[in-house]
Amino acid sequence: MSDRSQSLLRIRPEIPSARINNEMSSEEHFQNSTLRPVIKMQNDLILAAFKNYITKHKNSFYDLSHSKRFEYVENAIQKDIKFRNSLKGMVIGQFTVEEYETYILNSSALNKRMMNMVVNRLKDQIQLFEEPILV
Repeated sequence: MSDRSQSLLRIRPEIPSARINNEMSSEEHFQNSTLRPVIKMQNDLILAAFKNYITKHKNSFYDLSHSKRFEYVENAIQKDIKFRNSLKGMVIGQFTVEEYETYILNSSALNKRMMNMVVNRLKDQIQLFEEPILV
């Protein structure tokens, strides 16, 4: 294993609830062993990217009701391909070469899992996207 791989694995957060066993699918195994720790580690960057997305789209997010904000998050990630690809890059860039080789074997299914996890993470932290108060 390369120095880069060892360094990446060393700085990742541990997620005790991310169980891994022999009975799970390879996608679920990859999700729990790689995607969850990487997405958690990249949380602050993902939040900053979404705040920037809101700003670039004329802050219309702030005019929405609470439930419409959830839809906005989903639409931003599902329909804005450039934004989606940017988020994928933030996650994939933290893979080891070995993990990347596993990822490319089933990237379509893993991308779906990855983006669902990012959507859920943003929704779970929706309160962080309150409109800035002007003083």
